[in-house]
Amino acid sequence: MITTPFYEIHKLYNAKIVEFAGFQMPVEYSGIKDEHMTVRNGAGVFDVSHMGEIWVKGPNALAFIQKVTTNDAAALVIGQAQYSCFPNGKGGIVDDLLVYYFEPNKYLLVVNASNIEKDYDWLVSQNDLGAVLENASANICQLAVQGPKAAQILQKLTDTDLSLIKYYTFKVGTFAGIPEVIISATGYTGAGGFELYFYNEFAGPIWNAIFEAGKEEGIKPIGLGARDTLRLEMGYCLYGNDIDDTTSPIEAGLGWITKFTAGKEFIDKQLFLNQKREGVTRKLKGFEMIDRGIPRHGYEIVDSEGVVIGIVTSGTQSPVLEKGIGMGYIKSEFSNLGTEIYILVRNKRLKARIVNTPFI
Repeated sequence: MITTPFYEIHKLYNAKIVEFAGFQMPVEYSGIKDEHMTVRNGAGVFDVSHMGEIWVKGPNALAFIQKVTTNDAAALVIGQAQYSCFPNGKGGIVDDLLVYYFEPNKYLLVVNASNIEKDYDWLVSQNDLGAVLENASANICQLAVQGPKAAQILQKLTDTDLSLIKYYTFKVGTFAGIPEVIISATGYTGAGGFELYFYNEFAGPIWNAIFEAGKEEGIKPIGLGARDTLRLEMGYCLYGNDIDDTTSPIEAGLGWITKFTAGKEFIDKQLFLNQKREGVTRKLKGFEMIDRGIPRHGYEIVDSEGVVIGIVTSGTQSPVLEKGIGMGYIKSEFSNLGTEIYILVRNKRLKARIVNTPFI
């Protein structure tokens, strides 16, 4: 098992540690519901150092990114980030990722922990343009400080004006006395906040500075359990659950990151264009429970006759709504807003309805 530079700190906080994507990671500290509400109402710190960072550099960096991702990276301005995905050449998704534009010929791709090697190997296999690729994942830490009080806490530690870092933008500055920290605002919780990227050797000092600065605001460490319930309330996809090598971005409701811009040729472009024009047979949709019960990944979705019409990809009890919510792939004819469906929970049919995301 791989550990992040914060592993000993997590143990000091009595975190419950689990294996996740090959890493020993904290799943909870004070309890998922408590941590969830801390982020919704205050501020919490996630160790997300298990995420991968891959540099793409050189004169053909942009052309390469345009080829391997669905979104239009040519639309980025320096200091901007973009959500995108890698199509796999078979109509599925290698991974979803963030693209950060640093300067001409220099981009950072932030990928999922479980896919670091897979993604890097995929990029190398597709690199017929001579882009310079560097997998920097082992050297870079990331903390996500999320919640409505995150900005006031972090502003105490930097001269960079955080109010100027709008959603999906970033700056590089000195933070807690450490130079060249990447401060971004992409978020995975819907609660506001920032991500901090820095070299491993600064892990301890930065963690300690954040917790000292946030003492007054009641800042807490947050585990992967609450990260999952927070992202699900926002209807954000999780790779391996809601999207994978067998799902297309069009089916997954990610048409908005699939840009058919003139001049942008990318892997699977024609296939996705055909899906957009002709429609798909299944769609990833959000639903909320009408009957009491918690939907879980892998549960079957059925119609009123008990005929299977889909599968749950993510589900939980929403701490904010205090009801079961989930997402799943469902036959297109059952995907309209308000349609009543049933989730098979331990062989019992529990009623639910299709709703828009985010759930809150």
